[in-house]
Amino acid sequence: MIFARRAIDDALWREAIGEFPVFDRLSETDIERLKVLAERFIRRKSIEGAQGLEIEAWMEAEIAAQACLPILGLDLDYYRGWRSLIVHPGGFLVRHSYEDEDGVVHEVCEERIGEAWDEGPVIVSWEDIDASRRGGEEGVNVIIHELAHKLDALNGTTNGMPPLHRDMDPARWSSDWSEAYEALCRRLDEERAPPIDEYAAESPAEFFSVASEYFFALPEVLRDAYPRVYEQLARFYRQEPIARP
Repeated sequence: MIFARRAIDDALWREAIGEFPVFDRLSETDIERLKVLAERFIRRKSIEGAQGLEIEAWMEAEIAAQACLPILGLDLDYYRGWRSLIVHPGGFLVRHSYEDEDGVVHEVCEERIGEAWDEGPVIVSWEDIDASRRGGEEGVNVIIHELAHKLDALNGTTNGMPPLHRDMDPARWSSDWSEAYEALCRRLDEERAPPIDEYAAESPAEFFSVASEYFFALPEVLRDAYPRVYEQLARFYRQEPIARP
């Protein structure tokens, strides 16, 4: 079921954002702007359940609120080029192929909790959205993670560099992110505990998405581990979570 044309009821909205600590730092002005963005998101995007999952109004409000948090300082146009957000009850299987160094093509089937297709839908697990509630797994937010991939892809490829604002230096961005990514990889090679989720070491694109999760969910952790990455994200998202009361 899709509630594509309905505004979000005020009481439902307050309940939706109250469930997730990622919204705790927002001012009343931020909350009002976020609600406007979430309602526009619902009008423009199709939020669909898969495998028999029925999307109710309260679920839609929670999804839209989390989806719009990264663009609170930007605009909904940053989510251009795709229409559907598909929600599975839990993890889902994805088949894909890759070619190894010898030119042999392998077919692989993997279970995932989220995926963002190039010029296609965003796919997420409701079970893992649910896990981001109070008392859930800290620093993890599957919606923010996958929509960070969508922002990253606006340059034509997911490589850890979204389209930067005019006052941002691409060379500085590349230097700051490369240094942090290499430091994370070295730490894992030395079998030392990483300061953020080790999945960030999978690729520069995953590092950007995991760092984006921490920027909104655990900003102090990200700042203390990688201060220049935190600074770059603050400039890109045009938000400063730590500075919020």
